Amino acid sequence: MGRWLFWGVLLAIAGGAVSVWRGWLEVPPQWNPWAPLDIKAAPNWLTGYKLMRLRSDPALCEQALSSSDLRVSPQADSPGAKCPLVGALRVQGGGVALSSSFIASCPLAVAYAMFEHHTLQPAAQSVYGQKIARVDHLGSFACRNVYSRESGALSRHASADALDIAGFRLAGGRTISVLRDWPKQNQDAEFLRQVRDGACESFSVVLSPDYNAAHRNHFHVDVGRWSVCR
Repeated sequence: MGRWLFWGVLLAIAGGAVSVWRGWLEVPPQWNPWAPLDIKAAPNWLTGYKLMRLRSDPALCEQALSSSDLRVSPQADSPGAKCPLVGALRVQGGGVALSSSFIASCPLAVAYAMFEHHTLQPAAQSVYGQKIARVDHLGSFACRNVYSRESGALSRHASADALDIAGFRLAGGRTISVLRDWPKQNQDAEFLRQVRDGACESFSVVLSPDYNAAHRNHFHVDVGRWSVCR
């Protein structure tokens, strides 16, 4: 009896999934695995899956990005380069200014928009009662190996899938630095830890000063296929 119940439930779930996929059964977009990602919608247990789908579907990624406030411009493709870029964007900022624009793959741009909306600003409001006005970064695209070694695997920076974030400026002018403030035990350190932990909901990899000395002055965030939050 138990076995038949198991198979009955499994078939019901499969039938429901097919019905949603085919459009025979309507569910709210946030609960539809095949609906485009809405960057401003509250994240749920399907968000990670929707972010993952963007890596192999440029049209779907572009559609998701259009739901954000980011200003972006397309970059010329460089398929013959040592570190080829296809479909890359220059991110110029949005609701939060940037210390400078940066080059990003579409999935990185979407993840950054999610991070800004759902992690960065809520953390700033929670800790300081004001918004973040600017994000200071150390760059994104760089055609190099991991840790700039002479040999070995290419860094996620080599495909514009990574960004190094060094600090933040509040609307009131106060600055928070990963290098200066992470080791402290105060409000700024609390904010940085909230940002690090929340970033793991948008990016697949987040490396902070807790990871190693090479990250003592920044958060490395990327949208590669590995999953690390430290």
